[in-house]
Amino acid sequence: MISLEGDRVSLRPLRPEELDLVWEARVNDDTAPWMSTPQAYERLKQRVANSGRFVDGWLDLGIEADGRLVGEIDARQPPRSMPQGVFELGISLFDTGDRGRGLGTDAIRLLTRHLFENEDADRVQASTWVENRAMRRVFEKLGFTEEGTLRSYMPSERGRDDYVIYAITKWDPLEDGA
Repeated sequence: MISLEGDRVSLRPLRPEELDLVWEARVNDDTAPWMSTPQAYERLKQRVANSGRFVDGWLDLGIEADGRLVGEIDARQPPRSMPQGVFELGISLFDTGDRGRGLGTDAIRLLTRHLFENEDADRVQASTWVENRAMRRVFEKLGFTEEGTLRSYMPSERGRDDYVIYAITKWDPLEDGA
């Protein structure tokens, strides 16, 4: 089981009793409507049960700060979807009051470092909505490079949103995010 300690957060397996909290956060997240379908709930139950280890190319972890679950983060490399050594990250902080405190920055740094040091990653990538300036600043502070725009990439209430993709390689310096 993977657990990681950072300056502001701990990354640890999600607990079965946290399923409803994670689900509620997904239902209330209007940026990701596909994550709150009935099929998504069943998949989330499986992911919580498997949390803390790579299963079918997915690693799900909870983000804990101040003794409480404040979000979730995942690394993924599903079979036959990306070249060997390439991982993609996803992150969500549940409460807007927890954003802007460096928690997401710490979580991404911890997981990225773990992937480079323990999972044979050569490249870690992540994408975000072009309008999500806070998330874009996080990637840039950590040393990720903006590589381009994914046009009409993600379904949303507005139609399909453009996303920006960022990446860092194991040969690039991973910054502390300060």
